[in-house]
Amino acid sequence: MKSKDAVLALLRETGIVPAVRTEDAASAIKSIEAIYRGGIRAVEIILAVPDAVHTIEQVVDALGGQLAIGAGTVLDAESAEACFAAGADFVAGPCLNTATIEVAQRHSKAAFPGALTPTEVLAAWRAGADAVKIYPCGLAGGPKYIRSLKAPFPEIEMIANGGVTLETVGDYLKAGAFAVGVGSGLIDASHIREGRFVVFEERARRFVEAIAKTRHLINAAAIG
Repeated sequence: MKSKDAVLALLRETGIVPAVRTEDAASAIKSIEAIYRGGIRAVEIILAVPDAVHTIEQVVDALGGQLAIGAGTVLDAESAEACFAAGADFVAGPCLNTATIEVAQRHSKAAFPGALTPTEVLAAWRAGADAVKIYPCGLAGGPKYIRSLKAPFPEIEMIANGGVTLETVGDYLKAGAFAVGVGSGLIDASHIREGRFVVFEERARRFVEAIAKTRHLINAAAIG
């Protein structure tokens, strides 16, 4: 299991947290191995799939030394406890549940709760979120919405989630997002069924390259 600081460092390194939705641990491991080869160093296994906690445990055993493995769609404290017991490095959710953050703090792990409105974002940050997942960001205005939130909350780290694509990932980072969350645009069910995991490797590589290019432009602009 990785420390909170190590998880945050990995997110800063690649700036992307893919959501992994698979029907079994074997396909989850193959999918994650593929995106790891593509350069991604953090993943989020969604709890809304069969036997998700056991899948987390198996993925951690197989790949925990290589990347940060978290749990997504964590809605309550009990689920958070189960995920950390299985070896999860962090928990994330689509909404704010302060009890989940408290569990993460007791385990000295990272928590990325979801929020949308300014009031929710501030409440999540004050409750101890390590970064706030802005969800569903795409429906709320996309990069423009991130920019509008960062104006009053420049100190709050935000993960843009919901509607992020390869074409828009750079815009989200330019708007001030700390990282982005990506779902079926990276790992999708049809390619899993076909066993075409190499597709995920190539998609991961393209996301990583796009993020690196954008960060280079951001840093160059900051220097002057």
